[in-house]
Amino acid sequence: MNDSTDDIQLIQDAGNGDNEAFGILYERYVRKIYNYIYYRTGNVNEAEDLTAKVFHRAFRHIKTYNQRGVPFSAWLYRIAHNLVANWYRDRSRKKEVSLDEQLPSSFQFDFPESALEKSQESEKLIKALRRLPPERQQLVILKFVEGLSNMEIGLIMRKSEGAIKSLYHRTLESLRKEVEKIEYPNNRKKKK
Repeated sequence: MNDSTDDIQLIQDAGNGDNEAFGILYERYVRKIYNYIYYRTGNVNEAEDLTAKVFHRAFRHIKTYNQRGVPFSAWLYRIAHNLVANWYRDRSRKKEVSLDEQLPSSFQFDFPESALEKSQESEKLIKALRRLPPERQQLVILKFVEGLSNMEIGLIMRKSEGAIKSLYHRTLESLRKEVEKIEYPNNRKKKK
């Protein structure tokens, strides 16, 4: 039995009040949803709080979940996306995040020089990512952090696979330009 088929039974059981079935769904998806939210907010505490809200909302509405050909994970990502959008709207600004919050504590390097170099590259990339519009941030996170296919991303973002491919290429170009702006901030002034 694959995860999708297994999910259907678990969803039905959870909808009928089986808390253990919902617990299995929670364990199956909590890490992915947390990672998605963490990379969107850049804040461990906010990611934990919003992840809890995603599953609380899913638990409250599991009885009304209707698959309609969309995987359960896509439904969870949509809930997460909406909560993150509300989080940004409530704060009305994107705050800069310190490097300590950006890199998971599980990152371990053998050489201090290597760690510094990698952390500086990660810092630039995350800073550039935060400059992109939310939709493009979402695409990058789903593609590179979660490793989802264009088809799966399309289901989550409610776009065709072709639209995701196009958005993906435009996003990578925008991300490259943002990294260049961070690496060479004075070049913009010279071009004017």
